[in-house]
Amino acid sequence: MIFLDREDAGTQLAEIIALDESRKQLVLALPRGGIPLGLIIAQYHQLPFDVIMSKKIGHPFHSEYAIGAVPENGEPILNERERSHLDSDWLTKEVSRLRKAMDKRRQMYSKWLDNQSIQGKSVIIVDDGIATGLTMKAAIQAVKEQQAKEISIAVPVIPEDTYRELVKIVDDVMAIDVPKHFLGAVGAYYRFFPQVEDDEIERLLIDYTQT
Repeated sequence: MIFLDREDAGTQLAEIIALDESRKQLVLALPRGGIPLGLIIAQYHQLPFDVIMSKKIGHPFHSEYAIGAVPENGEPILNERERSHLDSDWLTKEVSRLRKAMDKRRQMYSKWLDNQSIQGKSVIIVDDGIATGLTMKAAIQAVKEQQAKEISIAVPVIPEDTYRELVKIVDDVMAIDVPKHFLGAVGAYYRFFPQVEDDEIERLLIDYTQT
């Protein structure tokens, strides 16, 4: 399955999501790539929308290689195979740097979004795709600590092995494509997959608040 862009993926994802209208439900998107999809899903199903912050911890010498992830609140999740090789001082400073970046982004988004209460709600966490699942696991941990009633994940694409891991720790994983042989990167499943910049998020959130 190849998606045209994030709008196409978000529209297709919204259409396969079946909701129980009796539940208090909330859409949470992972910035920045998950926000365009999360907004489409929230508007399609007329649900409240917010973001959940979680950032990848890149290897100190190979930043694209994920060795863990840190949520906005809560403890980092680390790849146990890498933990023993990490300098503890470097890790502490890196986690602090990532938290500051998330705090800055949260302040920016707060101009358009009300901070939604998660406690007791059925939460749908949205991203534009999942590879290793570390960033999503950190987000799941943060949502659990805020006492969500139920947790679902909605993504266009997720590798089969990662899917099998995540279904054990959440109530549902909703995906369009679950390839057994993953192409190595989420972007490989999109024809048009540019980085989502802050000015685009600002435009989307302004449009969202005016509808």
